[in-house]
Amino acid sequence: MHASPYSDLDRPPLSVRGLERALVTPDSLWTKIEVRAETGSTNADVTAAAVAGAPEGLVVVAEQQTAGRGRRDRTWTSPPRAGLTLSMLLRPGVPDPERDWPAASPGAFSWLPLLVGVALLEAVRRVAEVEAALKWPNDLLVKDGKCAGILAEMTGDAVVVGIGLNVSTRAEELPQTNGVPATSLRVAGAASTDRDPLLRALLRGVSSWYGGWREAGGDAELSGLLGAYRRGCATIGRPVRALLPGGGEVSGRATGVDVDGRLVIRTADETDLRVSAGDVLHVR
Repeated sequence: MHASPYSDLDRPPLSVRGLERALVTPDSLWTKIEVRAETGSTNADVTAAAVAGAPEGLVVVAEQQTAGRGRRDRTWTSPPRAGLTLSMLLRPGVPDPERDWPAASPGAFSWLPLLVGVALLEAVRRVAEVEAALKWPNDLLVKDGKCAGILAEMTGDAVVVGIGLNVSTRAEELPQTNGVPATSLRVAGAASTDRDPLLRALLRGVSSWYGGWREAGGDAELSGLLGAYRRGCATIGRPVRALLPGGGEVSGRATGVDVDGRLVIRTADETDLRVSAGDVLHVR
């Protein structure tokens, strides 16, 4: 028997050949899947590819990411092959006559991290069989711990969406946080921590939701995305405190997500405020 080059047999590498055979198909959004043993940041890699003219549908997956970033330049760390760390290239403002997709307006692009969140939620529930929900705007909660984060960045007419999902990370390997405690599918008692079916389910889900959203011209309500997000969002109905990008904050009860993807917060004086960006804290 040959010795395995991988020291942790619970964390086998992904097979790019198998992923491409399964996902790069004529009816799929995906045009190329790259799996890299190590990189600084998959978002940075895909952004560079976008600037160089890469077409929509590129996916870059890293087995280990050494300079991963979350929102507000936070770091995202994970042991090698313990999670899914990937970024995808989308060009929603470019019409696609072959698919009969009109261009989506730039105002609709804010829905893309929420769309990816819905696909991630569905994949985790189906494959890992754990209790999961979305925390507006970009986190996946599993049993009230943060299991994944999503980061969307624009460059020209391209939107790069990155995902970091803790899969087989052990409790002692999870990073310390100042807010919601980190968790992983393994810690949460997932039925499966096999990254291959998780990644396939995720990318198929993104392809399906994105296709419907594009066919609807970027209309989240018409495509069904708005309803799906509202059903999966744990922030709605809870007391929250929103830390705004300019340094202010808003407190109240989150009553919904509107057609533009903004969180609606009802304050103590019964005013409805709409928040398009910021860190939201669930208040107990």
